[in-house]
Amino acid sequence: MADWALITGASRGIGRATAERFHREGWRVMNVSRNPCTVPDVVNVEVDLSVPGWEAELAPALRDGPGAGQGRLCVVHNAAAYEHDDALTMDADHLRRVLEINIVAPLVLNRVVRPLLTEGSSLLYVGSTLAEKAVKGVASYVTTKHALVGMMRATCQDLAGTRIHTACVCPGFTDTEMLRDHLGSDAAARAMVEGKTTFGRLIAPEEIADVLFTCAITPVLNGALLHANLGQVEI
Repeated sequence: MADWALITGASRGIGRATAERFHREGWRVMNVSRNPCTVPDVVNVEVDLSVPGWEAELAPALRDGPGAGQGRLCVVHNAAAYEHDDALTMDADHLRRVLEINIVAPLVLNRVVRPLLTEGSSLLYVGSTLAEKAVKGVASYVTTKHALVGMMRATCQDLAGTRIHTACVCPGFTDTEMLRDHLGSDAAARAMVEGKTTFGRLIAPEEIADVLFTCAITPVLNGALLHANLGQVEI
C-alpha cells in the first residue's frame, strides 16, 4: 500500500518543495491547485479553491488515488492568498474571498478526506510568523493565519483517540515566488528582509519542506505550533 501526500498549492514555492520532498521519500503525491506541479509523477487536480464546490472535482482523483487502499495520508494545507489590505478599510467581500482560500478550503478538504485517514495519517497546516503577530498592510493574511492556528488546535482535540496527528508549521521569510512578487526588484527591500533573520539570509523552501515531512512522520508533534524562521530579529 502506498503512502500519499495531498498538498494544496504545490505548483510553486513551499508547496512544490514539499511535493518534491515526499516524492523523494517514496510517497505518492497529489497537488490540488489552479496550476500543475512539475515534480515527476505528481497527480494534478486543477481547481480554484476560491470557488465553492471545487471538492466535487477532487472526488474522482481521491477514489483512484488515496481512496484505492493506501497506507498513511498526509494532507498539507499550503495554498494561501496574500493580499495587501488594511483592517480599517478592507471590503467585506475581499475578506470573504481570502477566507475562502485560507480557512474554508482547509475545512472542506479535512471533511472530504476524513474517511481516508488511517492510523499514522496527518493533517498539517502551513502558517506564518504572522500567525502570532502582525505587520502593517496585510490584515486579511494576518487574520486568517491566526485563525489557521485555531483550526489546527481544534483539529488536534477533535481527532483525540484516532492516532491521526496534526501540526502547524510557521515559516519566516522564505525565498518563494510570493515573497519575490511582494518585494519586486528592490534590492534594498530584499536586503532588509534578509537582515530580519539572525542568519542574515532567506529560508529555502526546501528547509520548510523538511520540517513538514518531519511532522508527517512524527506523531509526538501532535498539536504543535512550530516556528521555522531562522530566528527572527525583533526590533
